[in-house]
Amino acid sequence: MVVESRQTKEVPTDRQRALLLDAADPLARFREHFEFPQTNGIDENYLVGNSLGLLSHAAREAVNSELDRWGRLGVRGHFAEPDAWWQSHQSVSALMAPIVGATASEVTTMNSLTINLHLLLVSFYEPTATRHKILIDDHAFPSDHFAVESQIRQRGFDPATSMITVAPRSGSSLIDHDDIMSAIDRHGDELALVMWPGVQYYTGQVFDLGAIAEAGHAVGARVGFDLAHAAGNIELSLHDWNVDFAAWCTYKYLNGGPGSIAGAFVHERHFDDPSLQRFLGWWGTEPSTRFEMSTNFESAPGADGWQVSCGSILSQATLLPQLRIIAQAGGMAGLRRKSEALVGFLDQLLDDRFEGRVRQINPRPMSERGCQFALQVTASGVDGRAVFEALEASGVAVDWRHPDVIRVAPVPLYTRFVDVVDFADKLDELLAAAGAPPAA
Repeated sequence: MVVESRQTKEVPTDRQRALLLDAADPLARFREHFEFPQTNGIDENYLVGNSLGLLSHAAREAVNSELDRWGRLGVRGHFAEPDAWWQSHQSVSALMAPIVGATASEVTTMNSLTINLHLLLVSFYEPTATRHKILIDDHAFPSDHFAVESQIRQRGFDPATSMITVAPRSGSSLIDHDDIMSAIDRHGDELALVMWPGVQYYTGQVFDLGAIAEAGHAVGARVGFDLAHAAGNIELSLHDWNVDFAAWCTYKYLNGGPGSIAGAFVHERHFDDPSLQRFLGWWGTEPSTRFEMSTNFESAPGADGWQVSCGSILSQATLLPQLRIIAQAGGMAGLRRKSEALVGFLDQLLDDRFEGRVRQINPRPMSERGCQFALQVTASGVDGRAVFEALEASGVAVDWRHPDVIRVAPVPLYTRFVDVVDFADKLDELLAAAGAPPAA
């Protein structure tokens, strides 16, 4: 009698699968470009690039180089070649443009995000007695609300009647796309502007910006976007979507550093529109005649004409090498491919290991999300805030948004698949210690 021997094929563990994915990751080499904060002398598991991206070695070197230039040249640094300060923002704009899907002339860097929103609203919010309403997300980041409210009041209208908001339906954390379209259609005759986030900061929901722009224009409104959580996170096509304007910060997914200089977009069809009002500044004038000091305003070409004052050289110095790293990684298409793989991997871990203990309120379809997860601790008797604080104390960098969301962002440039497993393992451990072990 012949006895057949059957070998049982072992199923790889989550960690084994992660190590295999890391070994095959074409972006793995970019992790070594970045400096990681440490807890107790060990590199943190840094999953909070949605709030502040990491410092690269190249950015540190670039700032030191500019300090050296300042020391060597003093005021002559503005014009001495190479890398004259007076035109340094052009290199930044050229690298920023493909990240947001624009031409280089449509993008500029200046100020901070909310200042840029105000400057752009001066141009693109032109209310009349019959068309004065602005449509925004009900739970948009507070700065968006404040900017819109104050702009409405500055024009002599009342936010109570001129600001229209769209909120999630009862029982949902997410905004239904049909409700945005319906609000645009319903208020169309009175709608002056749609100002919408590219990615909702709390839930991580990605919106169909092209469809929103098309719907807003169809009713005669202008359309602008706050891309704070979108630039460097998802693929954008501002030019092709015919968006009127947009603004974004650069310290999250673009790793520009705390308070780094912000970006702005103006569609090229508006460049030569003399009817558009704007706040004028010397730095927004034609570069070739700027230093003739004329008080006759001749606009700089493109979005640069919306600049008011010169930008921070040191801020541009930190941002430029970070943008070069993104380009070397294959731009947004390359980042997005890895981002989707990381997101899908963490989805599976959460589904397999945390049912009944943790809930995702972010969207699940990949087309409706970036790399940010919005997690609620649902285990009975467990305090979500305490879990967040324990994660932080253990060296897992995430963040908290009131009232009950832990935001987790596996950023593709420097997050490994094994980091995602480490996060899940630590979360599992902390929930069990708080009285919520996994189901048997």
